[in-house]
Amino acid sequence: MPQLFTGDELTKDDVDVKDVTPSSPTSFVSGPLVASVDNDGPIVTRRELWAYYLYYNGDNGVGPLGYSMTLFQSLATGAGFDSSLGPGHPCTAATSSSQCLLPWGKGTKSVSSVVLVANGVSFAIMTALFTTIGSAADYGSFGRWLLFVLTIICWGAQFASMSLTTPDRWGLAMALFMIGFVSYGATLVFYAALFPRLARNTPHARRLKEKLDQGELTAEEYEVEESLEKNKISNISTAHSNIGYIMTLALNLSILLPLQNNPKVDNYTIVLTNAYWVVTGIWWFIFQQPRPGPKLPKGESYLTIGWKQIWEAVRQYKKLPYTFVYLFAFFLLADGLNTTGTLVSICQNDKFQFSFLQNTYLGLSQALTSTLSTFGFWYIQKYWKINTKKMFVVTNIATILIPLWGMIGIWTTKFGFHNVWEFWAYNIFFGLFQAPYYAFSQTMMAELTPPGFDNMFFGLFGLSNRASSMIGPNVIQAIIDRTQNNWEGFPFLFALCAAASLVIWFGVDIQKGRRDAVKFSDEKRKSAKKGVDARG
Repeated sequence: MPQLFTGDELTKDDVDVKDVTPSSPTSFVSGPLVASVDNDGPIVTRRELWAYYLYYNGDNGVGPLGYSMTLFQSLATGAGFDSSLGPGHPCTAATSSSQCLLPWGKGTKSVSSVVLVANGVSFAIMTALFTTIGSAADYGSFGRWLLFVLTIICWGAQFASMSLTTPDRWGLAMALFMIGFVSYGATLVFYAALFPRLARNTPHARRLKEKLDQGELTAEEYEVEESLEKNKISNISTAHSNIGYIMTLALNLSILLPLQNNPKVDNYTIVLTNAYWVVTGIWWFIFQQPRPGPKLPKGESYLTIGWKQIWEAVRQYKKLPYTFVYLFAFFLLADGLNTTGTLVSICQNDKFQFSFLQNTYLGLSQALTSTLSTFGFWYIQKYWKINTKKMFVVTNIATILIPLWGMIGIWTTKFGFHNVWEFWAYNIFFGLFQAPYYAFSQTMMAELTPPGFDNMFFGLFGLSNRASSMIGPNVIQAIIDRTQNNWEGFPFLFALCAAASLVIWFGVDIQKGRRDAVKFSDEKRKSAKKGVDARG
């Protein structure tokens, strides 16, 4: 399921704020290409904050990330034919035992490969979307309307799933899955982008700022207290995501159990799932208060400023080596994990014959363990004062073990995602270790981001996390096409996850990276101030 970071309990020793003046926030680089941080704006009301939490409660991924792919794969399988027997021999027949093929262009392609192609193309579209208009969301009210439009598109794609009732509509199912998947992934990124501005404008954050201005707090004390306020909001929002995941799956049982023999029960389930998001998510667009960013710089375009920001960020590599090493390694790690999840889901859907009911039970096991592990890891870290990187390493090991287990399935059917119990174990294991993975990965990024440059670097991080899976799906679908064996894709994913993890473990020094980030921020602030003074 999607996650925002849960945050850490911070102490003064955890935060290096040397040479940073919080009362002079900076989020611009040389030139006018990065929007400045605005500490002004309406104070966040309780109603507005709860509307923010409820949006994430509904935007939990059950529909566009889970059910829609299952329905797409089910219809594609129904429209395909057994590769060993040829056209006219359905894959759903009791005698079918080989790969299921679909007409594709001038030839054929396995259903598994088609699903992976859909995922790969979707991630490529997300990449283009985030790089082209992601940064534009910092200016004016563009970000507010962008989230609204993307949400409406995702809702529309989910409701349109009612039309997917026969196998011959598998092409439409693929299109609706991709539209829903892309728009859903984008809503997560632009929802997360709202968080820093909200956190700066809570009543408590405003009081902290007043105390700083009046000399009642030192800069270091202010940074620690402000960070704790951010962690409070992020913890509650993450809890709502997990709770929403559980509630949605439990609610769906009210349809899946009594209507399990109804041919349209899967369609009804997607509609109910989407309706839950509409009911919980609409309030954000009603109660969100206007906090527009600065005007778009003169001469700039919404379609080009994102690329200019990325170029400006990449030029800073030598000054921020650990930050960029982490971004690169995490790009590969996220690609490996996301593709592994897709491949396991394909195997799981085949094993359970695309049953929404069985997938709901499995999803509940993952949701419950995710909720427990999010708080469990946080408690362990607080109690034993374990730093973020060590906690992240633990989750990395779990990430590597998943494709390693799948590799075993190449040589035997006793283990390696061939048995029902393995998919139960996988969902529980994933919930226990991969929910904290999302939390600690973002906390790592926060440690390595120059203060005041959050939009630029979290934009790159969002690109690495949400739009990274362009390599994995394309390589895996080619392997499956060549070998006609889904499990042959796991060795590549194991190597990808292992290599990326090793780079993070031994190539990223958080303490030095944080010092580099603070130094970079200080230099840019002084440089920008000199430029303003010179023009004045």
